[in-house]
Parts: sequence; C-alpha cells; structure tokens
Amino acid sequence: MKVPPPSLQVELDGVTNEEQLLARFPSLRRKVAGFSWLPLTIAISVILAAWYLATYLLNVPVYILPLPHVILLKIIESYQLILSHLWVTLFESVIGLFAAIVLGVLIACLIVWSAKLNQALLPILAFSQTVPKVAIAPLFIFWFGFGIFPKIVMAFLISFFPIVIATATGLNSVPKELLELIRSLTKRQSEIFRRVRLPTALPYFFSGLKVAVTLSVIGALVGEFVGADKGIGYMILIANSDLDAPLLFAAIAVLAAVGYLLFMSVEFIEQRAIPWHASVKLKNSALEAS
Repeated sequence: MKVPPPSLQVELDGVTNEEQLLARFPSLRRKVAGFSWLPLTIAISVILAAWYLATYLLNVPVYILPLPHVILLKIIESYQLILSHLWVTLFESVIGLFAAIVLGVLIACLIVWSAKLNQALLPILAFSQTVPKVAIAPLFIFWFGFGIFPKIVMAFLISFFPIVIATATGLNSVPKELLELIRSLTKRQSEIFRRVRLPTALPYFFSGLKVAVTLSVIGALVGEFVGADKGIGYMILIANSDLDAPLLFAAIAVLAAVGYLLFMSVEFIEQRAIPWHASVKLKNSALEAS
C-alpha cells in the first residue's frame, strides 16, 4: 500500500470525514463540482448538426424526418392540443406508478419477512415479467373498456417489478453482523424492519423507482396505442395516420421531456429523503460548491 508523503500526512491530521477533507482542501470540492453544462451542450450541438447535415445531404422529406426547428415550431403551434393529451397520459402513468410503489414495497417486505412467501411469490413475479405487455394489453380493453383504467393497469404492471426487486434487494442487504447485534437487543421483527432494514433499503428503493418512473410512462403509452380516444399515444397514432411527422415528433419530444422531469423529481425526493447516503452527499457537495 502506498504511504502518503510526510507533508501530506501532516495536512491530513485531524481529518476524519468527507466534510472536513473538503473544508481543508477546497480545490477538491471544486473538482467534485466539476460538472458543467459544456459537455452536454457540445453533445447536443453535435447531434443537431449531424441531424441537419444528414437531412440536407440525403434530401430527406419533412414527412419522414422533420428538422429540429420544425418540431419546435410545431410544439409552439400545437401546445394546447399537446397539453390536453399530455395531462391524460401523465395522470395514467403517475397513478399506475403510485399503485406500483404501494404494492411493490408491500410485496417486497412480505418476501423478505417470510422465506415461504419468497418461494411462492418470487417465481410468479418473475414469470409475469416474461409475458409481453403488448400481447395482454388488448385483454385489458375487453375487460375494462376504453377508459383510462386499462392504461393505469398497464403502467402499474410495467413499473411494478423494478420496485419489488430493488426494495427486496435493499431489505436483504443489511450486514449479518448488524442484524445479529440488533437481534441481541430486541427480538421484535417489526422493530428490526423499521430501524434497520427499511433505512438500508431506501437507496435501493430509489434506484428501482428511477427505473420505474420512466417505465410507467411507457406503460401508459402502450395502453393508449392499443385502444384510446385521448392521450399522447392516441395523438401519436393519429399523427402517424395523417403522415403529420412534425406533430408526431413534437408529441414524442414533449413526452420525453416529461419523463425526464419525472426522473429528476425522484432524484430531488431522494436527496431529501436519504441525505446521509454516500451518493447523495456527493451530489449535494457538488451543488453547494457550484
């Protein structure tokens, strides 16, 4: 193992945690906060330039691939129409996600609490994920009609599994030594769950939730593709049948932006729910220094 030079060892005397290290060496904080919009701006500029260049060189017609500024103008021109359909899709995905969170966390706790329930439920959950959701979506139309409920069910089914697996993994990630210590203090499983397993599972839960929040939007969209009279999925189908590529791309762009905002909302909640976690502390240090 490499030993730090004596001068550095002297400077590190008394440093016991990350906050003290950053306070003594502010330059490290600047390096941590080194995220810049410049790389993202360059990447987007390259993509847009390639888009324009390829469209002009290949002479791609607008009904196949509209230019970015055409899509932006279409969003501005049709924002009322897009918003009226967007609220429907957003409502379906958020309600489906909320149901997936409630039931997913409950089932994760059950399969960790009982080995028999784990053996009974986990294979069924894994099997259910192998069934193509597009294949069973028409059944929901037959069973529940053309309202928003089938889309909520589809959003729930697609976003449910990541929450269950991530939460169950987190609940099972408590170090064995810590469990033995807690069990020496209390035999109540509910107390162990509340004080040890649940806090340990929170970072895993938020990781699964970040995946689920984007999948819930996809689930609602799939349900609308099968049968709907409103929503972004319905709007995309109508734009496709009318060969209105600018409107189609505008709807997709707005939905992608909403999905990104939902993802960032989960990150915002994560930073306030588990500020003690290493990944969140690193992000917060970067934000404070920026």
